[in-house]
Amino acid sequence: HVQLVESGGGSVQAGGALRLSCRASGNTDSINTMAWFHQAPGKEREGVAPIFRDGFDTYVADSVQGRFTVSQDKVKRMVYLQLGSLKPEDTAMYYCAAGWLSDWMTLSPERYTYWGQGTQVTVS
Repeated sequence: HVQLVESGGGSVQAGGALRLSCRASGNTDSINTMAWFHQAPGKEREGVAPIFRDGFDTYVADSVQGRFTVSQDKVKRMVYLQLGSLKPEDTAMYYCAAGWLSDWMTLSPERYTYWGQGTQVTVS
């Protein structure tokens, strides 16, 4: 089993930045992909950025390309999502997810086994 804990959310003004963190613990050898998702009120959960266990293979959804960056610290078992040039429409709960995926670039929520509780990002 893998536990995921997100942190770093908050309230910022449009144009601002935040860095979200996700700490993984437990049987992390059972996962090869971690990813960030977000879910706005009344909307479906949407994939933002997956990262493969090597830390070099990353992908960012077109909707946030150029503004968000995903990275990891393997030693600390941490995955980060750097949010920049934030817009009010980025307001959402941001979730960290993990799983063993044959296609690490997938942004389909159902492919991920483990989920954190989420951290709220509010942009005004």
